Amino acid sequence: MTKTTQYKNTPIGPIPMDWEVKKLGELGETLNGLTYSPKDIVEENKGILVLRSSNIQNDNLVFDDNVFVKSTNLKYNPVELNDILICVRNGSKSLIGKNTLITEEAKGMAFGAFMSIYRSELNSYLYHCFKSDIYQNHINKNLGATINSINGSDLKQFSFPLPPLPEQQKITEVLSTWDKAIKETDAIIKKLEKRNKALAFSLLRGKMVSKNFKEITLSKFLTFTQREIDKPTENYLALGIRSHGKGLFHKPDSDPKAIAMEKLYEVKENDFIVNITFAWEHAVAIVSKEDVGGLVSHRFPTYEIDTNQVKVEYFRHLILQPFFRKMLENISPGGAGRNRVLSKKDLLKLKVSIPTLEEQDKVAEILNTANQEVKRYQQKLEALKLQKKGLMQQLLTGKVRTV
Repeated sequence: MTKTTQYKNTPIGPIPMDWEVKKLGELGETLNGLTYSPKDIVEENKGILVLRSSNIQNDNLVFDDNVFVKSTNLKYNPVELNDILICVRNGSKSLIGKNTLITEEAKGMAFGAFMSIYRSELNSYLYHCFKSDIYQNHINKNLGATINSINGSDLKQFSFPLPPLPEQQKITEVLSTWDKAIKETDAIIKKLEKRNKALAFSLLRGKMVSKNFKEITLSKFLTFTQREIDKPTENYLALGIRSHGKGLFHKPDSDPKAIAMEKLYEVKENDFIVNITFAWEHAVAIVSKEDVGGLVSHRFPTYEIDTNQVKVEYFRHLILQPFFRKMLENISPGGAGRNRVLSKKDLLKLKVSIPTLEEQDKVAEILNTANQEVKRYQQKLEALKLQKKGLMQQLLTGKVRTV
């Protein structure tokens, strides 16, 4: 027999009659982070690791970008198991409020002044509340007007639904099952990405295929091709190139009145395209079928690829390699900051090692298959996250009861 639930209205929305709404200040405490200066920073293993915003990635603790400080004469609050680590101040507004649960490996570490710790005996349940829309709404309402921050007083006022303890435990159990699946899938993706990186290096540098490579300049198979058109009179599809080899992106309904240029340029499928301002930051791509019809400025020169010399799919993988980015850096002189412009003349003088066309096809097929495997797991990861988000909405509002 299904139990009928009656609801009551609260400031955070309807919840079951037997639930309460509690503020974080009633359920636990917030702790401030450690302030330190550059002179306090020491080498690894000579001090204490200070957890910062960069140590939280995809809701997990990571240790790829670490800072250690000498622990003598510095008073700090060591983190404890199941503490919730929160970013409370950052130059990027989108990072305010991101958080993670302290695990066994982080026990005893310090945390920086731009972070806070929330500590409560109910954190196993409350951590899921910290991933909810209710939490994000609190963050949005409390962001500082002049600096991206929230403070400890703000956090203490954040209110959440609190079911009876047995239901808290059941909700935690259900959502933790999804967390485990998400974490395992994310770990598989990282492992496959690492494998693919090593595989691409080996194949594209000739370590695992025939030694029948030849070194040629890009000018042997790239032809600078401009397809000039007059600036449109109506809104159009503009294209941009992301840095770090992340490919093209679309800017639909771009207003021609917003640009001073009188000429734009068409792209065609399989063009090699580069952003001359940010080539040093790996802003290069191959035009796909979905990009055709887009227009670019003179800062995005396009090159046709001679497929009798180099296969497009092979070249697509080659331009994403770290050694290719390094070559682009070397021909992008410039001044301070990010003001560096690629030399189009020197671009065509760059040399790469190319195997036979048959071997290029084989290499591209292997790498495409490897990348597709990663994409399948990425799709699975997104599906799991969406499923968990839907479950949270149901469970943390009592729309679905677990007891």
